[in-house]
Amino acid sequence: MKSSESFGWCLVGPGRIAHRFAEAVHGLPGTHLAVVHGRDPARAEAFAQHWTRDGVVPVAATDRLDEALARPDVHGVYVATPHSFHGPAVRAALMAGKAVLCEKPMVASAAEAQPLIELARQRRVFLMEAVWTRFLPLYRTVGGWLRDGAIGPLRGMQSSFCFRTEYEPHSRMYDPALAGGALLDIGIYNLTMTRWALQQSLGTCPEPQAMQVTGRLAPTGVDQRVWAMLDFGDGLVSQFTCGFDGPADNGLRIAGERGHIVVPRTFWEATEAELHVGGEAPVVVRAPLAINGFEGEIDEVVLRVRAGEIESPVMPLDETLATLGWMDRLRAELGVRYPFE
Repeated sequence: MKSSESFGWCLVGPGRIAHRFAEAVHGLPGTHLAVVHGRDPARAEAFAQHWTRDGVVPVAATDRLDEALARPDVHGVYVATPHSFHGPAVRAALMAGKAVLCEKPMVASAAEAQPLIELARQRRVFLMEAVWTRFLPLYRTVGGWLRDGAIGPLRGMQSSFCFRTEYEPHSRMYDPALAGGALLDIGIYNLTMTRWALQQSLGTCPEPQAMQVTGRLAPTGVDQRVWAMLDFGDGLVSQFTCGFDGPADNGLRIAGERGHIVVPRTFWEATEAELHVGGEAPVVVRAPLAINGFEGEIDEVVLRVRAGEIESPVMPLDETLATLGWMDRLRAELGVRYPFE
């Protein structure tokens, strides 16, 4: 694409989370929403009209993905369908030579992700899982604390991501055909930030020597709540819980030999963190979101694609594969299996 050309997006799956993406795209310079693809033409058209602004080329809508991907003004594709539909959309976009930002989890298992990653690398087309938390301004500061050894050698982590939602067997949260379950939907945040913290502190993320997991399954057989502990040896552990059946403090705590870091609430979209060292007064940092938090991952895609790169160093494809591998192990222990596997 020309350096002066606005980066055009095709949005696949005009659901609730897609509105947040569209808001961030419209708030960023040099990028725009070009077309919306949805299986329901009326819903796609309503979404497109909602995000068409005066003085801007109207956002198009279609129920044909091939038609959307053939547009020359589409440079990137954002996939926001339910998890079980991610794979076909990602593959179609890669085959069309369009950069892809796919909502987390990219797919439901490592086995499903591997051929998509190989395809992206073979065709040299950009692909990234939309783990927007890693691009938040706050975590640049927290990452600096960990890399500088502000709390000393790492000793452990704790995190929670829980809320209460009504049980609806055909919703994307509870339907096994849609790859429902708390682990894939929200537990991925606990796991990806566990991996991130280990990488910032140790320079790499070791494989757990052991995993202990228990949970509560919904009547549909997917995980409604998960409690897990990952043991990395030498006393270094990460504990987390995620669930749809009740609230939690939803914070992240990282403990070291000389102090600890607290992200006190909604760690996946956090704007505040505390550094506690010894008996000193805590250092509190605040880093507000520029728009709604999705802007960081969108900027990353545009930056890398314009530079001719096919992966993000912040959220590389090997990270997606490794996190899915951990979730595969945890789901196997819980006895959760999807009908399409």
